[in-house]
Amino acid sequence: MTDAVIIGTARTPIGRANKGALVDVDAFELARVALGAAIERSGVDPADIDDLVLAESLQGGGVIGRYAAVTLGLHHVPGLADNRHCAAGLSAVQIAAGGIRAGMDQVVVAGGTESLSSMPQNLKSTPASARDYQMWMSPAHPETPDAPAFDMSITVGENTSRLAGLTRADLDEWAARSQANACASIENGSFEAEIVPVEVPDGSGGTRLFTTDEHPRPGTTVESLAALKPLHPELDAPTITAGNSAGLNDAAAAMVITSDAYAAAHGHAPMARIRSWASVGVTPAATGMAPVEAIPKALARAGLGIDDIDLFEINEAFCSVPVAASRALGIDYDILNVNGSGCSLGHPIAATGARMVIVT
Repeated sequence: MTDAVIIGTARTPIGRANKGALVDVDAFELARVALGAAIERSGVDPADIDDLVLAESLQGGGVIGRYAAVTLGLHHVPGLADNRHCAAGLSAVQIAAGGIRAGMDQVVVAGGTESLSSMPQNLKSTPASARDYQMWMSPAHPETPDAPAFDMSITVGENTSRLAGLTRADLDEWAARSQANACASIENGSFEAEIVPVEVPDGSGGTRLFTTDEHPRPGTTVESLAALKPLHPELDAPTITAGNSAGLNDAAAAMVITSDAYAAAHGHAPMARIRSWASVGVTPAATGMAPVEAIPKALARAGLGIDDIDLFEINEAFCSVPVAASRALGIDYDILNVNGSGCSLGHPIAATGARMVIVT
């Protein structure tokens, strides 16, 4: 079977939404920067690119992959947008790798982009005949008391804590560890090779280069996290706070994926080989427990087990998720999210999955 290999990657620094360095850089521009850098770093001939798969979550729909392709001068590339919210960036990689392994494509650019700072606001009238337009967002699942459609701090965060028997202290300890890991990785330059700087306004009429993830908070401790108020104090023994949850962020991440035959024929050294993947569905109220099912499924498809893996990445949309999964699957904390994750680096929704692949 044809193998899919990664031969070039790039990501922007992660900005804090609404108040950070990327507040005036929209998802389209972030995508152009990350995609362009990944293609350049890979060394592929742009004429060889078969497709471009770009994830977005809250950017209003449309075929953002095609827009990005045209922006980069790749008029022959059809482009595709995918949306699986927090998993969208990983889905883009899956789609690209699937086309290559099936023998349909040789070179595909994949990634994700998100600007929560500039996400559009939608209006809808219900019923339509009333013409009474109110703010509206498309739900990912029907509203239920145990799984609010627009409050993931309950649907994912608190529900996972309860299903896994986790305490507030469990989550705060993980959050402090995540912050320490992210800050150490920035300090020792672990991210420098993967990051492509973004030109941003400097506040005085000029521009500057934004080069470093700005969401991590140095000096975060379990004690400082314990002082934060819970997001849902009305619940019995609430566990979720702003400190053990992911931030609102802006960023883009991308990679060039090719067949192993193409890489060999053109002298490209693979950075990684995509051996398998898995996506699962669970009841909305158990969303945060989905990695417990998806990880063994992906490993089994590759003929591997938990003990065969040196590093794991499980997104920290809420810290309850990696803690629950690590305990359920027996994953050692020392090999999980070693560079930080959503709680510390930030969670630019559709870009996160691709960022996780690149950082790992």
